[in-house]
Amino acid sequence: MPFILKRPDHWLSGVIFASPHSGKEYPDWFLDSTSLPKKVLRSSEDAFVDRLIDCAREYGAVTLSARMPRCLIDLNRGPDEIDPLVVRGVPRHPLNQRTLAGLGVIPRVVAQGRIIHNRPLSRAEAESRIDAYWRPYHQTLSALIAEARAKFGQAILIDMHSMPRDALSHLHGHRPEFVLGNRYGLSASARVLDIVADTIESEGWTVRRNSPFSGAYICSTYGRPGRNIHVVQVEIDRSLYMDETTISPLPCFDIFADRLGNIIRKLSAFDAGMNSDESIAAE
Repeated sequence: MPFILKRPDHWLSGVIFASPHSGKEYPDWFLDSTSLPKKVLRSSEDAFVDRLIDCAREYGAVTLSARMPRCLIDLNRGPDEIDPLVVRGVPRHPLNQRTLAGLGVIPRVVAQGRIIHNRPLSRAEAESRIDAYWRPYHQTLSALIAEARAKFGQAILIDMHSMPRDALSHLHGHRPEFVLGNRYGLSASARVLDIVADTIESEGWTVRRNSPFSGAYICSTYGRPGRNIHVVQVEIDRSLYMDETTISPLPCFDIFADRLGNIIRKLSAFDAGMNSDESIAAE
């Protein structure tokens, strides 16, 4: 399977932690199709995020993590976000800003605008890649959300990502360690976003909301707060736990993971129908 699904012995409250960009299985056929070395390709990877959320199953939440890397297939894009500079025979309009920037469902570039593909793909090749990797992940995610809502009356998806340290270089003063996105209330209620933010801040980290990352395809597709389906995108500053140059864990990785584990433990059991004080107390 192109993903790893882990279920707890007892699912507590319909919370799902997902990592769509931490995949690190680079097939030989893909490496043969690019001139970029693997280390450069990995610059677009949310490296180690799958490891960071692995404890969620212990605390009663489901985890879903990609196996395939983002530079091969981007699971946080729609299947129709196809770049005509990557795939032959695709109409050049309308294109959204992400696709124009080379960050469609089959990305054209990795960090610093470095071109991935040695040649354009045929439409058949693109569809085959989407069918093999994108659709199974989203079929599973959709089924988990439906199952959570049926069992608990709610589904809460915490969509976990990481951001380069320099992603917030334009900000003045202290940079936040986490950026939370709920598409300005469209993918998760203000109450749910407050709970996530308060829980992170209780560990001493600073949080910014919806800027510069408010959530992409997964938030917009699955988040339906009016139906008690909430999706919050969480971006973590990579420099907190990894060396971005060598793509390796820092010596403090385990300490960081333990602190994040406290957050995951609290969020794994909260009820979106409660107020934030009750929710955090009910951990």
